Amino acid sequence: MAQNAPGTGKGSQAMPRDASKTRGPGGRGARPALDIRPLTPRLMAAMGEVMRGSWGRGCWCMFPRLTDAQTRALPGEGSASARKRAAMARLARRRRAPGLLAFEGDEPVGWIAVAPRGELKRVDASRATPPVDDSDVWVIPCVTVRKTARGRGIAVALIRAAVAYADAQGAPVVEAYPRAGAARTGDDNAYFGTEPLFRRAGFKVVRKPLKGVPRNWTPRVAMRADTGR
Repeated sequence: MAQNAPGTGKGSQAMPRDASKTRGPGGRGARPALDIRPLTPRLMAAMGEVMRGSWGRGCWCMFPRLTDAQTRALPGEGSASARKRAAMARLARRRRAPGLLAFEGDEPVGWIAVAPRGELKRVDASRATPPVDDSDVWVIPCVTVRKTARGRGIAVALIRAAVAYADAQGAPVVEAYPRAGAARTGDDNAYFGTEPLFRRAGFKVVRKPLKGVPRNWTPRVAMRADTGR
């Protein structure tokens, strides 16, 4: 599958040069440079490869964007997964991408969603992620890396690239609501990230875990990275 570098080729959106590529050490056997690209309709199959075998299979990262009622009301025919895929493909046709994909060579290895908070209807309505203040924030609701590509810094690179992409779109600040603390957890509880992960990407805690929420809820912090605006 032929791919274009960020900001080149039909339908692509420009990415800041320093955020879109991460090069590993040279030499024989070195891994290809990490190439991070905005999602376009042509890259939907690559997104599906990243999601396969993870919490995102069948979700197509529409969960943060839609309430249960909105999910049931998605137009089209076929399964719920097919209608979610179609909905994400429609978002990918917009000038502003709904997220970014990471590639090593031609192999898709990671995904991150980033959008204005108001577009993420479930996040915006959830008691687990109330607004910190009235800032016009963008939010990273989820990040995932294929199991075969973990431990190589791809998630941190994706988070930094998402902040740079949001900055290029005019966002003053980027927010996330990862799991609090450093305890290891399963994939189903890690899709919104962990506090240490976002710290490594330059985020700072702006709100500690909420009090008065059900005890079985995953404790989450609110973290922010300024874009420099």
